[in-house]
Order: sequence, then structure tokens, then C-alpha cells
Amino acid sequence: MSSSADVLFRPFRIKSLELPNRIVMAPMTRGFAPGGIPGEPQAAYYRRRAEGGVGLILSEGTVIDRPASRNMAGIPLFHGEQALAGWQQVIDSVRAAGGKMGPQIWHTGSTMGSDGWEPDAPVESPSGLLAPGKPRGEAMSEEAIADTIAAFARAAADAKRLGFDTVELHGAHGYLIDQFFWSGTNERTDLWNGATIRERSRFAGEVVKAVREAVGPDFPVILRLSQWKQQDYAARLAETPELMADWLQPLVDAGVDVLHCSQRRFWEPEFPELDGEKGLNFAGWAKKLTGAATISVGSVGLSGEFLAAFGGESSTTVGIDHLIERMERDEFDLIAVGRALISNPDWVARIRDGESAKVKGFEASALGELV
Repeated sequence: MSSSADVLFRPFRIKSLELPNRIVMAPMTRGFAPGGIPGEPQAAYYRRRAEGGVGLILSEGTVIDRPASRNMAGIPLFHGEQALAGWQQVIDSVRAAGGKMGPQIWHTGSTMGSDGWEPDAPVESPSGLLAPGKPRGEAMSEEAIADTIAAFARAAADAKRLGFDTVELHGAHGYLIDQFFWSGTNERTDLWNGATIRERSRFAGEVVKAVREAVGPDFPVILRLSQWKQQDYAARLAETPELMADWLQPLVDAGVDVLHCSQRRFWEPEFPELDGEKGLNFAGWAKKLTGAATISVGSVGLSGEFLAAFGGESSTTVGIDHLIERMERDEFDLIAVGRALISNPDWVARIRDGESAKVKGFEASALGELV
């Protein structure tokens, strides 16, 4: 093992989850599940990453039982007998390889997919808005909100029943939960909105409470969050640490164990005006403010950020010295790696064994296949 990378290979434990290292496979939409049903291709894909040494695998977003919860045809479901049988195959395969895994459960809200596919039911969101001033679909009724909260809880309970080690709720990137957070897409006049981010966090808090009740006290619950949205890369929910605490602390109090703090580039400081250009990133501030465990993420080991990959841009490999420095000062607890693991299922083993020179860069064409 390279001595400089030792910090990445410390064990980590939270509640019933014990990990051999601090490296997480980031949830990345792949969209190769025909009819929403995962199977052997997905089982083999995740198994290879477990064999390669990933500490915790988070699945691609997999959707809850609502009529229009996904925005692309190949996104897997996390409900129904066939889909859950497919996920049983996935977790059994990962566990046989010695891995740990959690599904990311999701509702895409009023967002649009990249393949032009449309669900056969109206899309739904807090106020029927895709982005500020851009109508799409329907505003959710009280009944729809209640059913959605219950659907998240059922999916989490199924994850535990199938043998997954944790569950992640997708509350980032401008999807449904995030659309409640964001004042630009939440124009409701009832208790699901409000003038403050704390008030707009009520929906997420109720989802977390329902999930916690469904899985019990010892099953770890992860929540993925972001400031930026796919609808607006510059959007910010919390402009100050005080506002960030107002946003995050109620979610931790509701039952979140780990905050997965999504950035496009993990090394960028969240509030440079307070602690400089090498200051704490999003995950660092989240940990400092709430005391919760955090996962950082964003272009680890690669020269370009992931949104550019969807435009066909490739990335070369870069060193991880900045990551190691932040991990050594315990700025955050875990680091999620995305595209580097698409190109290199054995990325973790390569870093562990000091073979970073053998790590391949990322070619955008890799998004077109599941290997």
C-alpha cells in the first residue's frame, strides 16, 4: 500500500455498517435496465466494483412506486416483484464478493431525461415547475405528497429486507426532494413551503422520518444533497453557514446518519470568503455544523468535472494529493468516486497498491455501455 494513501484505507463504522475503507462508489445513472428491471448485467457491474475493493457501493438512482417517478426508460425501479427480484440478485452478487451496498432511492420530479422518453402519467413536483418560471407537469396534491412519503418508506424497508447494508435518499441535483428545498421550484402556499430553507425542508424531513421508522434505529440512512441544480449550476440553497445549519440540522434530527454532499469539484471551498481558497468544502462544513458523518464527492482523480462528460468530454487522470490532505485532517469521513470507477473497476485496488500509473482516464464513450 502506498503510505500516502493509507488514510483512505482506515476502517469506518456507523451503526450496523462496517466498511474496510473510506471509498464509496458514487451513484451514477446508467439507464441499462429494460423496462426498469435490473438483472445479471447490473449484478455483474456492481460485483466487479466490490471485487475491486470499493468500501461501499451506492447504486444508480432507482425509483419509488409513483406513476411518474423516473424520467428515462432505462432507469431501474425499486418496487414490484420483478424489479425487487433483480435487486436481490444484485445484492447477493455483491455480498458474495465481500462488498457492502446500498440502493439510492429516487423520484425525479419534473426533470426531463436525456433520451426523450416520457412517462405515461403526468410528471409531478411541488408546484408544477421544472425550473423557476418554467412550467412542467402538475403540482402535487396533499394525497400525492402523502403517498410519495410512504413510497420512500416502503422502498427503504424493501432495501433492508433484501439484505442491503444501507439506503441513500436522493435529495440533490434538482430532483423531487430538492425541488421542495429550492424556492425557485417551490411556490406552494401550504405547510410544504415557507420563506426559509428550514420550512422548505419539511417534505424531506417527513420522508426521512418515515424511512427511519420503516428501517429501525440501527440501519444507516444516507441523504444526498447539493447546492447546485441541473437546472441552474449556480443555485445555492444556503449562502451562509447559518443558513446551511438551518437546512441540514433538522434533517439530521429527523434521522439522517450520513450527509452525502455533492459538488462538481470536491476541492472547491464552500465559503471561501470565510476560510479562504483552501477552506472547508460542502461536506466539511456539513460535518462541522451538524456533527453528522459526511461523504464528499466531485471529480476525484480526473481532470474534468462530470457534467462535461455528458457533452462528450473525456478526462485524464490526476493525482489525489488534495484528497489525501483533506482526509488526513478529517474534513469529511468518506469520499465517493464516480467516473474513475466506470473506467477502472479496480481503481481502489490500484490506489491501495500504489499503482496509480495504471489507472485509465475517462472516455465519454464509456457511458454507452455497462461493463
